[in-house]
Amino acid sequence: MQHLTIVTTGGTIDKIYFDDKSDYKIGAPQIGEILGQLGVAFQFDVIPILRKDSLHMGAEDRALVRSTIEAQPHRHVLVTHGTDTMVETARELANIKGKVIVLTGALNPARFQGSDAVFNIGCAVAAVQTLPDGVYIAMNGRVWDPASVRKNRDANRFEPVG
Repeated sequence: MQHLTIVTTGGTIDKIYFDDKSDYKIGAPQIGEILGQLGVAFQFDVIPILRKDSLHMGAEDRALVRSTIEAQPHRHVLVTHGTDTMVETARELANIKGKVIVLTGALNPARFQGSDAVFNIGCAVAAVQTLPDGVYIAMNGRVWDPASVRKNRDANRFEPVG
């Protein structure tokens, strides 16, 4: 893989804490800074299209994600996404041809010490360059088929369906 296209949609991975309001807001995408600090050996571009919690994403937002990915000239695409509806978005992208698409995110904001963001991004980068064309989710140290995974909100992790 010589080039990675990164599409960002918001979610916990990009959340920042506003102490004066005791509230979280979605800030600028963190993935470009993370990959830059790690000195990755491939080119990448970051295309920020949304800054939403995935619970607030609807059909129009998923259509925007899809059309953005379809318009990209490169085969390898990583999508940062909120974890609550990541599976739904991945399923909407399932029949895009000629691309390897991996969705990832974080259960804790990337700016927080001990966040899973860097680990999940690393897993997603490895997955996107080694898997065949298709759509995948990289979370919790595993690569998942969107048709057979769900987020267990109570346990705050992804797990097999059934």
